[in-house]
Amino acid sequence: MTEKNSLLTVENLTVDFHSAAGAFRAVNDVSFHVEQGETLVILGESGSGKSVSASAVMGLIDTPPGEIVSGRVTYRGTDVTRMSEERRMAFNGSKVAVIFQDPLSHLNPVYTIGWQLDEVYEVHGKAKGAEARRRSIEVLRRVGIPDPETRVDWYPHQFSGGQRQRIMIGMAIALGPELLIADEPTTALDVSVQAQILDLLKELQREEGLAIVMITHDLEVAANMADRVIVMNAGEIVEQGRARDVFAAPQHDYTRRLMSALPDESSYADHGIAKTAEPILQVRDLSKTFTLSPGLLRAPKSLRAVDSVSFDLRAGETLGIVGESGSGKSTIAKMLLRLTNATSGEALFHGNDIFEMDRAALLKFRRRVQMVFQDPFSSMNPRMSVFSIISEPWQIHPDILEKSRWRARVGELLEMVGLKPEHADRFPHQFSGGQRQRIAIARALACDPELIVCDEAVSALDVSIQMQIIELLAELRDRLGLAYIFITHDLPIVRNFADRILVMQAGQVVEMQQTEAIFRRPEQPYTRMLIEASPKPKWEQPKRIPA
Repeated sequence: MTEKNSLLTVENLTVDFHSAAGAFRAVNDVSFHVEQGETLVILGESGSGKSVSASAVMGLIDTPPGEIVSGRVTYRGTDVTRMSEERRMAFNGSKVAVIFQDPLSHLNPVYTIGWQLDEVYEVHGKAKGAEARRRSIEVLRRVGIPDPETRVDWYPHQFSGGQRQRIMIGMAIALGPELLIADEPTTALDVSVQAQILDLLKELQREEGLAIVMITHDLEVAANMADRVIVMNAGEIVEQGRARDVFAAPQHDYTRRLMSALPDESSYADHGIAKTAEPILQVRDLSKTFTLSPGLLRAPKSLRAVDSVSFDLRAGETLGIVGESGSGKSTIAKMLLRLTNATSGEALFHGNDIFEMDRAALLKFRRRVQMVFQDPFSSMNPRMSVFSIISEPWQIHPDILEKSRWRARVGELLEMVGLKPEHADRFPHQFSGGQRQRIAIARALACDPELIVCDEAVSALDVSIQMQIIELLAELRDRLGLAYIFITHDLPIVRNFADRILVMQAGQVVEMQQTEAIFRRPEQPYTRMLIEASPKPKWEQPKRIPA
Protein backbone atom coordinates (compact mmCIF):
# COMPACT_ATOMS: atom_id res chain seq x y z
CA MET A 1 0.00 0.00 0.00
CA THR A 2 1.43 3.41 -0.90
CA GLU A 3 1.18 6.62 1.06
CA LYS A 4 -1.58 7.91 -1.22
CA ASN A 5 -3.99 5.10 -0.40
CA SER A 6 -2.95 4.57 3.22
CA LEU A 7 -5.53 4.12 5.96
CA LEU A 8 -4.51 7.43 7.58
CA THR A 9 -2.48 10.25 6.06
CA VAL A 10 -1.31 13.39 7.84
CA GLU A 11 0.03 16.09 5.53
CA ASN A 12 1.96 19.22 6.57
CA LEU A 13 0.20 19.48 9.94
CA THR A 14 0.99 22.67 11.88
CA VAL A 15 -0.57 23.40 15.28
CA ASP A 16 -0.24 26.53 17.43
CA PHE A 17 -1.34 27.21 20.99
CA HIS A 18 -2.19 30.81 21.87
CA SER A 19 -1.57 32.51 25.20
CA ALA A 20 -1.10 35.99 26.58
CA ALA A 21 2.59 35.68 25.76
CA GLY A 22 1.85 34.91 22.11
CA ALA A 23 1.59 31.84 19.91
CA PHE A 24 3.57 28.68 20.66
CA ARG A 25 4.15 26.29 17.74
CA ALA A 26 3.59 22.79 19.13
CA VAL A 27 3.66 20.93 15.80
CA ASN A 28 5.44 22.22 12.69
CA ASP A 29 4.84 20.83 9.18
CA VAL A 30 4.45 17.18 10.26
CA SER A 31 3.58 14.51 7.68
CA PHE A 32 3.17 10.75 8.11
CA HIS A 33 0.94 7.87 7.05
CA VAL A 34 -0.32 4.62 8.59
CA GLU A 35 -1.11 1.47 6.65
CA GLN A 36 -3.70 -1.13 7.55
CA GLY A 37 -2.38 -3.73 10.00
CA GLU A 38 0.91 -1.98 10.78
CA THR A 39 2.22 -0.35 13.95
CA LEU A 40 3.66 3.13 13.64
CA VAL A 41 5.41 4.41 16.76
CA ILE A 42 5.78 8.15 17.32
CA LEU A 43 8.79 8.48 19.60
CA GLY A 44 9.95 11.56 21.45
CA GLU A 45 10.38 13.24 24.78
CA SER A 46 7.79 15.34 26.62
CA GLY A 47 6.94 18.45 24.64
CA SER A 48 8.05 16.99 21.31
CA GLY A 49 4.56 17.32 19.80
CA LYS A 50 3.77 13.63 19.48
CA SER A 51 0.54 13.68 21.52
CA VAL A 52 -0.65 16.92 19.88
CA SER A 53 -0.22 15.29 16.46
CA ALA A 54 -2.39 12.35 17.53
CA SER A 55 -4.97 14.65 19.14
CA ALA A 56 -5.38 16.41 15.80
CA VAL A 57 -6.35 13.07 14.24
CA MET A 58 -9.05 12.54 16.87
CA GLY A 59 -10.21 16.17 16.88
CA LEU A 60 -9.30 16.46 20.57
CA ILE A 61 -7.37 19.73 20.41
CA ASP A 62 -9.18 22.42 22.40
CA THR A 63 -9.76 25.36 20.07
CA PRO A 64 -9.06 27.86 21.54
CA PRO A 65 -6.33 27.94 22.75
CA GLY A 66 -5.18 25.42 20.14
CA GLU A 67 -5.38 26.08 16.42
CA ILE A 68 -4.67 23.84 13.43
CA VAL A 69 -2.87 26.46 11.35
CA SER A 70 -2.45 24.32 8.26
CA GLY A 71 -2.39 20.77 6.98
CA ARG A 72 -4.77 17.91 6.26
CA VAL A 73 -5.67 14.70 8.11
CA THR A 74 -7.34 12.18 5.80
CA TYR A 75 -8.83 8.81 6.64
CA ARG A 76 -9.36 6.65 3.56
CA GLY A 77 -9.28 9.84 1.52
CA THR A 78 -11.75 11.84 3.67
CA ASP A 79 -10.44 14.98 5.40
CA VAL A 80 -11.46 14.43 9.03
CA THR A 81 -10.58 18.01 10.05
CA ARG A 82 -13.52 19.25 7.94
CA MET A 83 -16.09 16.85 9.39
CA SER A 84 -19.18 18.22 11.10
CA GLU A 85 -19.43 17.64 14.84
CA GLU A 86 -22.10 14.99 14.25
CA ARG A 87 -19.95 13.09 11.73
CA ARG A 88 -16.91 13.40 13.97
CA MET A 89 -18.80 11.81 16.92
CA ALA A 90 -19.78 8.88 14.71
CA PHE A 91 -16.24 8.59 13.31
CA ASN A 92 -14.43 8.59 16.67
CA GLY A 93 -14.77 5.15 18.17
CA SER A 94 -16.17 3.39 15.11
CA LYS A 95 -13.24 4.06 12.78
CA VAL A 96 -10.47 5.46 14.98
CA ALA A 97 -10.26 4.96 18.76
CA VAL A 98 -7.82 6.11 21.42
CA ILE A 99 -6.30 4.61 24.57
CA PHE A 100 -5.08 7.20 27.06
CA GLN A 101 -2.13 7.06 29.46
CA ASP A 102 -4.04 7.27 32.75
CA PRO A 103 -7.22 5.15 32.66
CA LEU A 104 -8.35 6.28 36.11
CA SER A 105 -8.58 9.87 34.84
CA HIS A 106 -10.68 8.79 31.86
CA LEU A 107 -13.05 6.39 33.60
CA ASN A 108 -15.95 7.98 35.48
CA PRO A 109 -15.53 7.00 39.16
CA VAL A 110 -19.27 7.22 39.96
CA TYR A 111 -20.44 4.73 37.32
CA THR A 112 -19.72 1.03 36.97
CA ILE A 113 -17.54 -0.01 34.07
CA GLY A 114 -20.53 -1.92 32.67
CA TRP A 115 -22.59 1.27 32.56
CA GLN A 116 -19.73 3.06 30.80
CA LEU A 117 -19.27 0.28 28.26
CA ASP A 118 -23.01 0.03 27.64
CA GLU A 119 -22.99 3.77 26.90
CA VAL A 120 -20.48 3.26 24.07
CA TYR A 121 -22.88 0.95 22.25
CA GLU A 122 -25.96 3.04 23.02
CA VAL A 123 -24.52 6.43 21.96
CA HIS A 124 -23.41 4.99 18.62
CA GLY A 125 -26.73 3.22 18.10
CA LYS A 126 -25.18 -0.26 17.98
CA ALA A 127 -27.09 -1.88 20.87
CA LYS A 128 -29.02 -1.09 24.01
CA GLY A 129 -30.41 -2.78 27.08
CA ALA A 130 -29.65 -6.48 27.48
CA GLU A 131 -27.81 -6.66 24.13
CA ALA A 132 -25.50 -3.80 25.10
CA ARG A 133 -24.78 -5.53 28.41
CA ARG A 134 -24.05 -8.83 26.64
CA ARG A 135 -21.57 -7.09 24.36
CA SER A 136 -19.95 -5.29 27.30
CA ILE A 137 -19.37 -8.58 29.12
CA GLU A 138 -17.97 -10.12 25.97
CA VAL A 139 -15.51 -7.29 25.37
CA LEU A 140 -14.30 -7.51 29.00
CA ARG A 141 -13.70 -11.21 28.46
CA ARG A 142 -11.90 -10.38 25.21
CA VAL A 143 -9.37 -8.14 26.96
CA GLY A 144 -8.72 -10.61 29.77
CA ILE A 145 -10.80 -9.34 32.69
CA PRO A 146 -11.53 -12.40 34.87
CA ASP A 147 -15.13 -13.22 35.78
CA PRO A 148 -16.57 -10.46 33.54
CA GLU A 149 -20.19 -11.37 34.40
CA THR A 150 -19.54 -10.22 37.99
CA ARG A 151 -16.95 -7.50 37.44
CA VAL A 152 -19.02 -5.69 34.83
CA ASP A 153 -20.83 -4.18 37.85
CA TRP A 154 -17.64 -3.07 39.60
CA TYR A 155 -16.42 0.52 39.79
CA PRO A 156 -13.07 1.71 38.36
CA HIS A 157 -11.38 1.96 41.79
CA GLN A 158 -12.01 -1.77 42.35
CA PHE A 159 -9.57 -2.72 39.58
CA SER A 160 -5.77 -2.67 39.47
CA GLY A 161 -3.93 -0.27 37.16
CA GLY A 162 -3.32 -2.97 34.57
CA GLN A 163 -6.96 -4.09 34.65
CA ARG A 164 -8.15 -0.50 34.21
CA GLN A 165 -5.93 -0.22 31.15
CA ARG A 166 -7.45 -3.43 29.80
CA ILE A 167 -10.90 -1.89 30.31
CA MET A 168 -9.82 1.21 28.38
CA ILE A 169 -8.62 -1.04 25.56
CA GLY A 170 -11.98 -2.83 25.67
CA MET A 171 -13.82 0.48 25.29
CA ALA A 172 -11.54 1.42 22.40
CA ILE A 173 -12.15 -1.80 20.43
CA ALA A 174 -15.86 -2.12 21.33
CA LEU A 175 -17.08 -0.69 18.01
CA GLY A 176 -14.55 -2.49 15.85
CA PRO A 177 -12.29 0.41 14.74
CA GLU A 178 -9.64 -0.03 12.07
CA LEU A 179 -7.09 2.27 13.74
CA LEU A 180 -6.09 2.41 17.41
CA ILE A 181 -4.14 5.36 18.82
CA ALA A 182 -2.36 4.38 22.03
CA ASP A 183 -1.00 7.42 23.87
CA GLU A 184 1.62 6.27 26.40
CA PRO A 185 -0.59 3.29 27.37
CA THR A 186 1.99 1.59 29.63
CA THR A 187 3.98 4.45 31.17
CA ALA A 188 2.60 4.11 34.72
CA LEU A 189 2.55 0.29 34.80
CA ASP A 190 4.89 -2.27 36.34
CA VAL A 191 7.17 -3.98 33.85
CA SER A 192 5.28 -7.30 34.00
CA VAL A 193 1.89 -5.59 33.58
CA GLN A 194 3.36 -3.50 30.76
CA ALA A 195 4.38 -6.70 28.98
CA GLN A 196 0.84 -8.07 29.34
CA ILE A 197 -0.70 -4.90 27.84
CA LEU A 198 1.75 -4.86 24.92
CA ASP A 199 1.05 -8.54 24.24
CA LEU A 200 -2.70 -7.86 24.35
CA LEU A 201 -2.36 -5.06 21.79
CA LYS A 202 -0.34 -7.29 19.47
CA GLU A 203 -2.86 -10.12 19.87
CA LEU A 204 -5.77 -7.80 19.02
CA GLN A 205 -3.85 -6.47 16.05
CA ARG A 206 -3.27 -9.97 14.66
CA GLU A 207 -6.87 -11.05 15.15
CA GLU A 208 -8.67 -7.84 14.17
CA GLY A 209 -6.27 -6.49 11.54
CA LEU A 210 -5.89 -3.24 13.48
CA ALA A 211 -3.50 -0.49 12.56
CA ILE A 212 -1.87 1.01 15.66
CA VAL A 213 -0.29 4.39 16.21
CA MET A 214 1.61 4.17 19.48
CA ILE A 215 2.92 7.31 21.17
CA THR A 216 5.73 6.76 23.65
CA HIS A 217 8.94 8.14 25.10
CA ASP A 218 10.06 4.61 26.07
CA LEU A 219 12.67 3.30 23.63
CA GLU A 220 12.21 -0.33 24.68
CA VAL A 221 8.44 -0.17 24.17
CA ALA A 222 9.00 1.48 20.78
CA ALA A 223 11.39 -1.26 19.66
CA ASN A 224 9.00 -3.95 20.94
CA MET A 225 5.99 -2.68 19.00
CA ALA A 226 7.07 -0.73 15.93
CA ASP A 227 7.13 -1.67 12.27
CA ARG A 228 8.04 1.93 11.47
CA VAL A 229 9.22 4.75 13.73
CA ILE A 230 8.84 8.52 13.62
CA VAL A 231 11.16 10.47 15.93
CA MET A 232 9.90 13.92 16.97
CA ASN A 233 11.73 16.77 18.66
CA ALA A 234 10.50 20.33 19.31
CA GLY A 235 7.38 19.79 17.19
CA GLU A 236 9.15 18.44 14.12
CA ILE A 237 9.94 15.03 12.67
CA VAL A 238 13.71 14.63 12.77
CA GLU A 239 13.92 11.01 11.61
CA GLN A 240 11.69 8.22 10.35
CA GLY A 241 12.03 4.78 8.82
CA ARG A 242 11.83 1.07 9.51
CA ALA A 243 12.17 0.50 13.22
CA ARG A 244 15.05 -1.92 12.84
CA ASP A 245 17.01 0.55 10.71
CA VAL A 246 16.40 3.54 13.00
CA PHE A 247 17.47 1.61 16.12
CA ALA A 248 20.47 0.00 14.44
CA ALA A 249 21.80 3.10 12.67
CA PRO A 250 20.14 6.36 13.79
CA GLN A 251 20.98 9.21 11.44
CA HIS A 252 19.99 12.32 13.41
CA ASP A 253 21.96 13.60 16.39
CA TYR A 254 18.80 13.76 18.51
CA THR A 255 17.94 10.13 17.75
CA ARG A 256 21.48 9.04 18.55
CA ARG A 257 21.25 10.88 21.86
CA LEU A 258 17.99 9.09 22.68
CA MET A 259 19.49 5.70 21.82
CA SER A 260 22.53 6.37 24.00
CA ALA A 261 20.17 6.62 26.99
CA LEU A 262 19.37 2.89 26.81
CA PRO A 263 21.01 0.90 29.65
CA ASP A 264 24.30 -0.71 28.68
CA GLU A 265 23.67 -4.44 28.98
CA SER A 266 27.37 -5.27 28.94
CA SER A 267 28.42 -3.27 32.02
CA TYR A 268 27.45 -3.21 35.68
CA ALA A 269 28.08 -0.93 38.62
CA ASP A 270 31.37 -1.54 40.43
CA HIS A 271 32.41 1.20 42.82
CA GLY A 272 34.95 -0.71 44.83
CA ILE A 273 32.91 -0.69 48.04
CA ALA A 274 34.94 -2.17 50.86
CA LYS A 275 33.09 -5.34 51.78
CA THR A 276 34.73 -5.32 55.23
CA ALA A 277 33.66 -1.75 56.01
CA GLU A 278 31.18 -1.32 58.85
CA PRO A 279 27.64 -0.78 57.52
CA ILE A 280 26.14 2.65 58.13
CA LEU A 281 22.64 1.09 58.06
CA GLN A 282 21.62 -2.33 59.38
CA VAL A 283 18.02 -3.46 58.90
CA ARG A 284 16.89 -6.62 60.68
CA ASP A 285 13.52 -8.41 60.40
CA LEU A 286 11.70 -5.22 59.45
CA SER A 287 7.93 -5.76 59.23
CA LYS A 288 4.82 -3.66 58.74
CA THR A 289 1.21 -4.80 59.13
CA PHE A 290 -1.70 -2.56 58.17
CA THR A 291 -5.17 -3.06 59.59
CA LEU A 292 -7.69 -2.58 56.79
CA SER A 293 -10.91 -0.77 57.56
CA PRO A 294 -13.74 -3.26 57.91
CA GLY A 295 -16.86 -3.06 55.82
CA LEU A 296 -20.36 -3.11 57.28
CA LEU A 297 -20.81 -6.21 59.48
CA ARG A 298 -17.31 -7.42 58.56
CA ALA A 299 -14.35 -8.05 60.81
CA PRO A 300 -11.18 -5.96 60.21
CA LYS A 301 -8.46 -7.59 58.11
CA SER A 302 -4.69 -7.35 58.33
CA LEU A 303 -2.28 -6.78 55.44
CA ARG A 304 1.36 -7.78 55.89
CA ALA A 305 2.93 -5.11 53.65
CA VAL A 306 6.55 -5.83 54.69
CA ASP A 307 7.54 -9.20 56.09
CA SER A 308 10.87 -9.71 57.91
CA VAL A 309 13.14 -7.72 55.57
CA SER A 310 16.87 -7.57 56.41
CA PHE A 311 19.83 -5.89 54.67
CA ASP A 312 22.99 -3.84 55.29
CA LEU A 313 24.19 -0.70 53.51
CA ARG A 314 27.73 0.69 53.47
CA ALA A 315 29.04 4.19 52.81
CA GLY A 316 29.24 4.94 49.08
CA GLU A 317 27.08 1.93 48.18
CA THR A 318 23.90 1.89 46.10
CA LEU A 319 21.28 -0.70 47.00
CA GLY A 320 18.49 -1.09 44.46
CA ILE A 321 15.14 -2.27 45.87
CA VAL A 322 13.09 -3.62 42.97
CA GLY A 323 9.55 -4.95 42.84
CA GLU A 324 6.11 -4.41 41.42
CA SER A 325 3.44 -2.15 42.90
CA GLY A 326 2.35 -3.50 46.27
CA SER A 327 5.61 -5.35 46.91
CA GLY A 328 6.36 -3.25 50.01
CA LYS A 329 9.40 -1.36 48.74
CA SER A 330 8.03 2.16 49.34
CA THR A 331 6.75 1.12 52.77
CA ILE A 332 10.35 0.22 53.70
CA ALA A 333 11.45 3.74 52.73
CA LYS A 334 8.70 5.33 54.82
CA MET A 335 9.62 3.23 57.86
CA LEU A 336 13.33 4.08 57.55
CA LEU A 337 12.47 7.80 57.48
CA ARG A 338 9.96 7.34 60.34
CA LEU A 339 7.15 8.56 58.08
CA THR A 340 5.24 5.47 59.20
CA ASN A 341 5.88 3.28 62.23
CA ALA A 342 7.28 -0.22 61.92
CA THR A 343 5.29 -3.09 63.41
CA SER A 344 8.43 -4.97 64.38
CA GLY A 345 12.14 -5.27 63.64
CA GLU A 346 14.99 -2.80 63.97
CA ALA A 347 16.93 -0.37 61.77
CA LEU A 348 20.31 0.76 63.11
CA PHE A 349 21.94 3.90 61.70
CA HIS A 350 25.54 3.96 62.90
CA GLY A 351 24.42 1.57 65.64
CA ASN A 352 21.49 3.68 66.84
CA ASP A 353 18.00 2.26 66.48
CA ILE A 354 15.96 4.65 64.30
CA PHE A 355 12.70 3.45 65.85
CA GLU A 356 13.88 4.23 69.40
CA MET A 357 15.10 7.78 68.72
CA ASP A 358 13.59 10.65 70.67
CA ARG A 359 12.62 13.90 68.98
CA ALA A 360 16.08 15.50 69.22
CA ALA A 361 17.89 12.39 67.95
CA LEU A 362 15.37 12.00 65.13
CA LEU A 363 15.97 15.59 64.01
CA LYS A 364 19.72 14.93 63.78
CA PHE A 365 19.08 11.64 61.97
CA ARG A 366 16.89 13.29 59.34
CA ARG A 367 19.71 15.71 58.57
CA ARG A 368 21.92 12.74 57.67
CA VAL A 369 19.27 10.80 55.72
CA GLN A 370 17.29 12.55 52.99
CA MET A 371 14.62 11.44 50.52
CA VAL A 372 13.91 12.20 46.85
CA PHE A 373 10.31 11.45 45.85
CA GLN A 374 8.79 10.30 42.57
CA ASP A 375 6.97 13.55 41.79
CA PRO A 376 9.13 16.56 42.62
CA PHE A 377 6.34 19.02 41.83
CA SER A 378 4.08 17.53 44.50
CA SER A 379 6.91 17.57 47.06
CA MET A 380 7.63 21.30 46.58
CA ASN A 381 5.59 24.28 47.74
CA PRO A 382 4.58 26.01 44.48
CA ARG A 383 4.58 29.38 46.26
CA MET A 384 8.21 29.07 47.31
CA SER A 385 11.12 30.10 45.11
CA VAL A 386 13.92 27.63 44.41
CA PHE A 387 16.10 29.61 46.82
CA SER A 388 13.54 29.19 49.61
CA ILE A 389 13.06 25.48 48.82
CA ILE A 390 16.77 24.66 48.95
CA SER A 391 17.57 26.87 51.95
CA GLU A 392 14.61 25.69 54.05
CA PRO A 393 16.64 22.87 55.72
CA TRP A 394 19.06 25.49 57.08
CA GLN A 395 16.18 27.09 58.98
CA ILE A 396 15.42 23.71 60.55
CA HIS A 397 19.14 22.93 61.14
CA PRO A 398 20.71 26.37 61.78
CA ASP A 399 24.08 24.82 62.70
CA ILE A 400 24.68 23.70 59.09
CA LEU A 401 25.36 27.12 57.57
CA GLU A 402 25.35 30.76 58.66
CA LYS A 403 22.67 32.84 56.94
CA SER A 404 25.14 35.15 55.19
CA ARG A 405 26.32 32.21 53.09
CA TRP A 406 22.88 30.88 52.07
CA ARG A 407 22.71 32.64 48.71
CA ALA A 408 26.18 31.51 47.63
CA ARG A 409 25.61 27.93 48.80
CA VAL A 410 22.28 27.66 46.93
CA GLY A 411 24.14 28.73 43.79
CA GLU A 412 26.81 26.08 44.42
CA LEU A 413 24.21 23.35 44.92
CA LEU A 414 22.34 24.35 41.76
CA GLU A 415 25.57 24.17 39.75
CA MET A 416 26.35 20.83 41.38
CA VAL A 417 23.10 19.37 39.97
CA GLY A 418 23.53 20.92 36.51
CA LEU A 419 21.46 24.10 36.91
CA LYS A 420 22.45 27.76 37.11
CA PRO A 421 22.67 30.06 40.17
CA GLU A 422 20.21 32.49 38.55
CA HIS A 423 17.56 29.74 38.66
CA ALA A 424 17.32 30.35 42.41
CA ASP A 425 14.73 33.10 42.02
CA ARG A 426 12.35 31.08 39.85
CA PHE A 427 9.42 28.94 40.98
CA PRO A 428 8.82 25.17 40.49
CA HIS A 429 6.25 25.59 37.69
CA GLN A 430 8.89 27.34 35.56
CA PHE A 431 10.97 24.16 35.23
CA SER A 432 10.66 20.89 33.35
CA GLY A 433 10.14 17.60 35.20
CA GLY A 434 13.82 16.70 34.94
CA GLN A 435 14.89 20.12 36.18
CA ARG A 436 12.48 19.90 39.13
CA GLN A 437 14.03 16.56 40.08
CA ARG A 438 17.47 18.19 40.00
CA ILE A 439 16.13 20.87 42.37
CA ALA A 440 14.81 18.12 44.67
CA ILE A 441 18.28 16.53 44.70
CA ALA A 442 19.88 19.91 45.47
CA ARG A 443 17.49 20.31 48.41
CA ALA A 444 18.46 16.86 49.69
CA LEU A 445 22.17 17.75 49.40
CA ALA A 446 21.66 20.95 51.40
CA CYS A 447 21.82 18.89 54.61
CA ASP A 448 25.16 17.23 53.72
CA PRO A 449 23.55 13.78 54.05
CA GLU A 450 25.26 10.40 54.19
CA LEU A 451 22.30 8.49 52.73
CA ILE A 452 19.66 9.48 50.16
CA VAL A 453 16.56 7.34 49.67
CA CYS A 454 15.20 7.67 46.10
CA ASP A 455 11.61 6.42 45.82
CA GLU A 456 10.79 5.95 42.10
CA ALA A 457 12.78 9.15 41.54
CA VAL A 458 13.03 8.75 37.74
CA SER A 459 9.98 6.66 36.80
CA ALA A 460 7.92 9.64 35.59
CA LEU A 461 10.73 11.08 33.42
CA ASP A 462 11.63 10.67 29.76
CA VAL A 463 14.23 7.98 29.11
CA SER A 464 17.06 10.41 28.28
CA ILE A 465 16.21 12.52 31.36
CA GLN A 466 16.15 9.33 33.46
CA MET A 467 19.70 8.58 32.38
CA GLN A 468 20.82 12.17 33.07
CA ILE A 469 19.44 12.01 36.63
CA ILE A 470 21.00 8.59 37.30
CA GLU A 471 24.35 9.81 35.95
CA LEU A 472 24.05 12.86 38.21
CA LEU A 473 23.31 10.67 41.25
CA ALA A 474 26.29 8.44 40.41
CA GLU A 475 28.59 11.45 40.03
CA LEU A 476 27.45 12.86 43.38
CA ARG A 477 27.93 9.46 45.03
CA ASP A 478 31.50 9.23 43.78
CA ARG A 479 32.31 12.86 44.64
CA LEU A 480 30.62 13.06 48.05
CA GLY A 481 30.73 9.43 49.22
CA LEU A 482 26.94 9.19 49.37
CA ALA A 483 25.04 5.96 49.90
CA TYR A 484 21.71 5.39 48.12
CA ILE A 485 18.66 3.23 48.54
CA PHE A 486 17.17 3.38 45.06
CA ILE A 487 13.59 2.11 44.83
CA THR A 488 12.13 1.26 41.42
CA HIS A 489 9.78 -1.12 39.62
CA ASP A 490 12.05 -1.15 36.54
CA LEU A 491 15.05 -3.49 36.79
CA PRO A 492 17.01 -2.19 33.74
CA ILE A 493 17.15 1.33 35.22
CA VAL A 494 19.47 0.17 38.02
CA ARG A 495 21.65 -2.14 35.90
CA ASN A 496 24.52 0.37 35.64
CA PHE A 497 23.85 2.19 38.94
CA ALA A 498 23.24 -0.24 41.81
CA ASP A 499 25.98 -2.30 43.47
CA ARG A 500 23.45 -4.77 44.85
CA ILE A 501 19.79 -5.42 44.13
CA LEU A 502 17.14 -6.59 46.57
CA VAL A 503 14.10 -8.06 44.79
CA MET A 504 10.77 -7.92 46.62
CA GLN A 505 7.44 -9.63 46.08
CA ALA A 506 4.37 -9.43 48.33
CA GLY A 507 6.32 -7.84 51.16
CA GLN A 508 9.15 -10.39 51.21
CA VAL A 509 12.71 -10.44 49.90
CA VAL A 510 12.87 -13.14 47.24
CA GLU A 511 16.47 -12.52 46.20
CA MET A 512 19.43 -10.23 47.01
CA GLN A 513 22.66 -10.37 45.02
CA GLN A 514 25.30 -8.24 43.34
CA THR A 515 23.79 -6.49 40.31
CA GLU A 516 25.74 -8.50 37.74
CA ALA A 517 24.72 -11.78 39.35
CA ILE A 518 21.04 -10.73 39.38
CA PHE A 519 21.07 -10.12 35.63
CA ARG A 520 23.38 -12.97 34.59
CA ARG A 521 22.36 -15.67 37.08
CA PRO A 522 19.02 -14.85 38.72
CA GLU A 523 18.19 -17.53 41.28
CA GLN A 524 14.43 -17.09 41.66
CA PRO A 525 11.65 -17.48 39.06
CA TYR A 526 10.14 -14.12 40.04
CA THR A 527 13.44 -12.32 39.34
CA ARG A 528 13.74 -14.09 35.99
CA MET A 529 10.17 -13.02 35.18
CA LEU A 530 10.97 -9.37 35.93
CA ILE A 531 14.05 -9.49 33.70
CA GLU A 532 12.28 -11.32 30.87
CA ALA A 533 9.30 -8.93 31.04
CA SER A 534 11.46 -6.06 29.75
CA PRO A 535 10.33 -5.38 26.15
CA LYS A 536 12.39 -7.05 23.41
CA PRO A 537 12.84 -5.51 19.94
CA LYS A 538 10.20 -6.67 17.48
CA TRP A 539 12.81 -7.98 15.05
CA GLU A 540 14.23 -10.25 17.78
CA GLN A 541 10.87 -11.79 18.67
CA PRO A 542 10.08 -15.30 17.34
CA LYS A 543 7.84 -15.38 14.29
CA ARG A 544 4.35 -16.67 14.99
CA ILE A 545 3.19 -19.55 12.82
CA PRO A 546 -0.46 -19.10 11.77
CA ALA A 547 -2.78 -21.76 13.16
